[in-house]
Order: sequence, then structure tokens, then C-alpha cells
Amino acid sequence: MRILIVYDCLYPHTIGGAERWYRNLAERLAADDHDVTYLTLRQWARGERPDVAGVTVRTAGPRLALYSEGGRRRIAPPLVFGAGVLVHLLRHGRGYDVVHTASFPYFSLLAAGLLRRPQGYRLVVDWHELWSREYWREYLGPVGGRIGWGVQRLGLRVRQRAFCFAQLTACRLRAEGVRGEVSVLCGEYAGSLETPAPRPARPEVVFAGRHIAEKRIPALVDAFAALRERAPELRLTIYGDGPEREAVLARIEAHGLGEVARAPGFVGAQEVEDGLEHALCMVLPSRREGYGLVVVEAAARGVPSVVVADRDNAATELVDEGRNGYVARSASPQDLADAILRVRAAGPALREQTAAWFARNAQRLSLASSLDSVAAVYDGRPSARS
Repeated sequence: MRILIVYDCLYPHTIGGAERWYRNLAERLAADDHDVTYLTLRQWARGERPDVAGVTVRTAGPRLALYSEGGRRRIAPPLVFGAGVLVHLLRHGRGYDVVHTASFPYFSLLAAGLLRRPQGYRLVVDWHELWSREYWREYLGPVGGRIGWGVQRLGLRVRQRAFCFAQLTACRLRAEGVRGEVSVLCGEYAGSLETPAPRPARPEVVFAGRHIAEKRIPALVDAFAALRERAPELRLTIYGDGPEREAVLARIEAHGLGEVARAPGFVGAQEVEDGLEHALCMVLPSRREGYGLVVVEAAARGVPSVVVADRDNAATELVDEGRNGYVARSASPQDLADAILRVRAAGPALREQTAAWFARNAQRLSLASSLDSVAAVYDGRPSARS
């Protein structure tokens, strides 16, 4: 089968959950003897050739800065990429049996939808998130938010086979009337599925991820400051980097936490691994997550997580209260601190329960299970997840 994967980023030239998903998907399909092309923006230097095993990589636009200094997606790259996808499909669309694209950035989806019928390919779309009208307005303002919401709505009108990674997104897709069947893919975890043997916990709270406003990392610093009187032995480590890093460092300094809290930025994978597997807990204070892979990665080491209840946060679907962590009622310092203290009070028993939770759910949450479901759809068989 001839398959085109469409996404404007390519791992490891840019790093994120979607990038990893599409690279893994492309390599799996190629390993299954499909003829796979990956269409993206060029993020590497001229003269370099990205190496994706068994996959032909083609570009639909030049190297462009995808994000503004504030960490938000710029408007120009999606427009350029959408135009490039349209041109590519006009020239080569009849050579593909399936076009598999991310919903975002939406102009590439609209280009693929426009040419679906005349070019004759099947269209598969991954909805990693579906933003509410309110969130669009907050993100881009009254005018920009209305335009963004409208473009997203156009993407929903395209006839497609839709995949998503959370029940939250599936419910929103169906409520908004997406034109096609929707299946939930539960797994993105690519590590070992063996039952973990939890390591003894250090008195350390850990965050790992990109420093963007939606992650609300300064709220974690505030919560940690509120913890100091009740749990003076605790330490805080914040891995990663991004537009919010300076705000995080400023908050650590403002609270006088320089001796007990650190934000080392991007570090080696082994250091993050060691920090995570020995952490008392992993805290993800995000207000918006399409999945929350780091929760599964923590559980695979027997480490419980703390996440925050929020209408746009699908990571809460990965936490069974008291079994592999806790859901804080809000990102307020008191609520986050209380949830962390609940983990502390539960002690080693919660780590054993977290390891058992992972063992029960490992196959369902594995990347392999999701790739199997996608491959089944390509082959015309019913999807295993819905």
C-alpha cells in the first residue's frame, strides 16, 4: 500500500509527542512493507538528508521558525505548509492509497480534504486535541480566536477516518459532528512493558517537559513554596526548557528556594531517567494536554503522578485516584501541595500500586497497540479501539 504521512515536523529535528508518533508510525508501516512517504517542512540544514528507516522524506516548504518568542505557533508556517501539501497532492496524489495527516496545522488537512475525491486516496486524520471555542478566544483573542475556531470547524467537515488519543477529544469530535468514524488510540508508550520494580523514593518532586504557558510550571513552584513548612525535606527538580523558563527561574528566586529547587534545563536522557525513577512523584500541572505520555512513563517506573483537573486536560484520564497518583482539584498552591502531600503520606505502598497499575494497563497503553489499530484500518479491518 502506498501511504503518505503529512506533518510539518519531523523527529528529532523538532521534539514533541506528535513528532515521535509520526516517526514511529512511518517506520512501523515501512517495516510492514508499505511504500511510505513522509511530507514535512524542512527543519534541517541544506544538503542534509534526514534518515528515517525505509521511508522517503519529502519537503513541502522551507525551513521556518514554527514558534514565536512567547511559545505560540506562528501563522505563516501552517499557510506555507498547507500550500506545499496542496501542490504535492496535485502532482502526486493519485500515487497514494492513503493520506494520513495530523489535524493541526489545519491548512494541510484542508488541502488533503479538498483533493481527496478527485485524487482517490483514503484520508486518515489524527486529532491530538480539539480546542474549545473559549480556548481559541483566550489563545488568539476575540478576532483571531474566531478565525481559528472557524478553520478548525472546516477541518471537521472534511470526510475522514478520525483517530484521537483521549476520550475527552473523542467526545468533542462527535459533539462537533466530525464527518467520519472516530477511534481512540490509548497507547503512545514505546518503552518496556515489563512490570516495574519501583526504586526507593528520594524526597524529590519532579517535572519534565517543555516550559510553555499551558504547562503552568510557575504554579508548581508556588505549590512547592507552600509545602515547605509541612514537608521541609522535599526538593524540587524541573527538567526541560522553553519560553517560560525565565519565569520559572524568577519564581524560584522570588520564593527564596535556590537551595531546594533547581531547573537545570535540557539535560541528558540518563539524568532525566534517574531523576524520574527515584522521584517521590511526577507533577504535571498542565491546564491542557491531549494525552499526557509522561504520566505513563512515570508509572512504568512505579512512580505516581499528580495532575490537575481542568476541562482541557486529558492527562486526568491516565490517573486512577489513589492507584497511580492523584488529581488535584486546581492548580492553586494549596490544592497542588495537598495532592503532593497525599503521595508522601501514601509512602512505598503507592509505588507498588502504581507498578501494579502499569502492569494491568501496559499493553493497552503501548505504542504497539495503537500502531496495530492504525494498520488494521489501512487493511480495511475494524479498529480494535473505539
